[in-house]
Amino acid sequence: MTQGERRIAVVTGANRGIGLELVRQLAGEGFAAILAARDPDKGAAAAEQLRAGGLDVDPRRLDVADPASVSAFRAALERDYGRLDVLVNNAAIHYDTWQGGVDADLDVVREALETNLLGAWRTTQACLPLLRRPDSARVVNVSSGAGALADMGGGAPAYRVSKTSLNALTRILAAELSGDRILVNAVCPGWVATDMGGSGGRPVEDGAASVMWAVRLPDDGPTGGFFRDGRRLDW
Repeated sequence: MTQGERRIAVVTGANRGIGLELVRQLAGEGFAAILAARDPDKGAAAAEQLRAGGLDVDPRRLDVADPASVSAFRAALERDYGRLDVLVNNAAIHYDTWQGGVDADLDVVREALETNLLGAWRTTQACLPLLRRPDSARVVNVSSGAGALADMGGGAPAYRVSKTSLNALTRILAAELSGDRILVNAVCPGWVATDMGGSGGRPVEDGAASVMWAVRLPDDGPTGGFFRDGRRLDW
């Protein structure tokens, strides 16, 4: 299979945790897997780990909170690949279990929204011309059950609000892109044992597999949904 025939996938925030495992699984399935990371040195080191296992991985610098970085990233994709089949908006910060809504530091909330919501939004907007070029494409927003209004509780306000907002964006984009053959879904990977999730969660391979389900959807698959392990969740 030539590079022109290979499907191209981008994962943001991919130098560790679920993002890194997603790149591993995508590359293992034959995708041209682009490992996007805010810190280029960490991204290169993570890519080297995967290359040591025989996987073809392309590390790229991307700070989703920086419009100039997103613009440069998109220009490089245009130059080097010319299209995009899968965008996984995985980059996220501030699982702020140390604070509540009544005493939240709003600067922390603002930072969470800038990366977790607006970062995914601006990256998707920037990549849309590339996502429209294949016969079909996928946008997968890595969300969380912590953002579900159906059983919303207290604590972690910055993270919760940012993920609730990401879910709303998922619905908006899915509706607006339905005629472009682009499926847009939100996926909760579950509580995963990562640097952000802490110890005790499910293996990172299982969390990434939950996201990969949405990547593998057929062209007539669902769009505008919220899922975990292929099962629909309440908003």
